[in-house]
Amino acid sequence: MPVRNYIALAIPFFLVAMGVELGAARARRRSVYRLGDALADLGCGIGQQVVLVFAGALLLEGYAWVHDHAGLVTWRSAAVPWVVAFVWVDFAYYWWHRLSHEVNVLWAGHVVHHQSEDYNLAVALRQSILTSYTVWPFYLPLALVGVPTVVYAAAVSFSTLYQFWIHTELVGKLGRAEAVLNTPSHHRVHHAVNPRYLDRNYGAISIVWDRLFGTFVEEREAPVYGTTRPIGSFNPAWAQVHGLVEIARKARALPRRRDRLRMWFASPGWNPAGGPPPTEAELRARARYDVPLPLALRAYAALHFAPLIAATFLMLLWQYTAPRAPMAAAGVLVAWTLVSVGALLDGKRWGVAAEMGRLVALGVAVVAWKPLGLGGAALGAMAVVVVVGSGAWLLSAVSPRANVTSA
Repeated sequence: MPVRNYIALAIPFFLVAMGVELGAARARRRSVYRLGDALADLGCGIGQQVVLVFAGALLLEGYAWVHDHAGLVTWRSAAVPWVVAFVWVDFAYYWWHRLSHEVNVLWAGHVVHHQSEDYNLAVALRQSILTSYTVWPFYLPLALVGVPTVVYAAAVSFSTLYQFWIHTELVGKLGRAEAVLNTPSHHRVHHAVNPRYLDRNYGAISIVWDRLFGTFVEEREAPVYGTTRPIGSFNPAWAQVHGLVEIARKARALPRRRDRLRMWFASPGWNPAGGPPPTEAELRARARYDVPLPLALRAYAALHFAPLIAATFLMLLWQYTAPRAPMAAAGVLVAWTLVSVGALLDGKRWGVAAEMGRLVALGVAVVAWKPLGLGGAALGAMAVVVVVGSGAWLLSAVSPRANVTSA
């Protein structure tokens, strides 16, 4: 039985749901989305999925190998493996999630999901390129007890899909369901940095494990979102590596070698060379990261980011059938876009040069691939129009009056 990519199939639903959330927020006269933060969220998710296009099969192949060569159980009932998979995935996710908040090297990946200072459905898609690999060993016991690969993959996908809808401020408490299920209220606590909320509510679908193991806290006061020390960037490429860079920076500042090694496996809160964590009052007074950009530049960033969603969707659908060379070229262009558009959203002048280079590379790629079936002259003319037009728009948007920083 083939393994379906449920995440790819759900992408249109994600976009529709975010549009509904945006409309509902405006109807309530609330602002839950900011362009830079939302594009950073989506960019992190795109980066994760593009990496999985090229390396995700290794996870399934590794699981299948363990199942075929080391599986200890053969199930007579087709239903039992599904029950075992759903219960274990929920239980294993809780412990992986909890350890990802307690062990620095795991937190370096998972922190990507917590960097946003907003809380909306786009945040659900803000994922690390590392976490699919760090969580995999926690699910591997399913292979040992004979759960088929397709059942394992479906259980993980459904767990991931469930967690999408709980990333919203617009849904209040849900009565009796709060006792058993992870809900938006419970998960808002998890994303908060208020001292009382910090490192709580790790559940995926069920909140029972948190109640059982003493990590449950009920939502009361308004949450403050983000991390205790903000990343200060809308660049999704920087977001993916920031956690590792930060741990290395902290380790380098320690005088003793054993402490430098310990830094990678200690709690994220362990930092002998740093100061105390911020207080509740400091967190509430903290301004969210933002960069004032002219409307033309914001529109440029949004318009040139949008095709990444379609490209990622198609790459996920074609990952097992498309030729490797065009897929690799598409992956490079996606990564390049995340870096250059992210730099523009941060107001970095080097982002202009990176983006101009990307436009040229995109034009060359289109002419070389001929995706529209047009002749060389027609396609070349179209590429020139797009590259020159976009370049002129960009240079106009970042003119001296555009308030773009020089860093």
